[in-house]
Amino acid sequence: MAVFVALGAFSMTLFGGWTAGRVTDRRHLVLGLSGGLMLGVVGLDLLPEALDAAGTQVFGVPQALLLFVVGFLAAHLVERLLAVRRAAHGTGQERTPQVGMTAAAAMVGHSLMDGIAIGAAFQVGETMGAAVALAVITHDFADGFNTYTITSMYGNSRRKATAMLVADALAPVVGAASTVLFTLPTELLGSYLGFFGGALLYLAAAEILPEAHHTHPARSTLLCTAAGVGFIWLVVGIAE
Repeated sequence: MAVFVALGAFSMTLFGGWTAGRVTDRRHLVLGLSGGLMLGVVGLDLLPEALDAAGTQVFGVPQALLLFVVGFLAAHLVERLLAVRRAAHGTGQERTPQVGMTAAAAMVGHSLMDGIAIGAAFQVGETMGAAVALAVITHDFADGFNTYTITSMYGNSRRKATAMLVADALAPVVGAASTVLFTLPTELLGSYLGFFGGALLYLAAAEILPEAHHTHPARSTLLCTAAGVGFIWLVVGIAE
């Protein structure tokens, strides 16, 4: 089931890359909705499940929450390191193709972990798996869009940008398939979901939503974000 669902992430990633070459004025609405869905999944479903599975306290704080913070900081660190590298090849200078390839490779690695998250979530249950899959699939539109864009914007050929896009699309399928070979212990699974939730929240709050409002700080974008959160709330309520 996890591998089948991961094919949705594969398709959405390719769609995001395809859209990158055909940006329309509605992209901000798609990203706004995506950020809302991710926020809803993290706060209303993923984090509560992680606390149930790994609620053991470490120095007064639940283990899942500690790893949630670690995941957020890890995503922030990776983003800052990439930003430093991009600054070293700023827009006022000739851009180095290798920087674009490195950033795209980091996106592929992230997508691989997305696939593992889908497989791990389905080990908890179908409801949890579906919620995480929805977040990953929605997020992968932006992943595909950004992978293609960042590869090509640094002077790489269209062929290389397409190759990185395909690698990014295949990564979640490979990640989900790998979880068929092993079953994570409940506490370890909860810890991983806590870490993943922190990273996912960072992507939503620091990348997806700011990008959605960057050129179009419109009320409609905010409404799409709220609609995304509301939809997840509805799904969680029905599942319960």
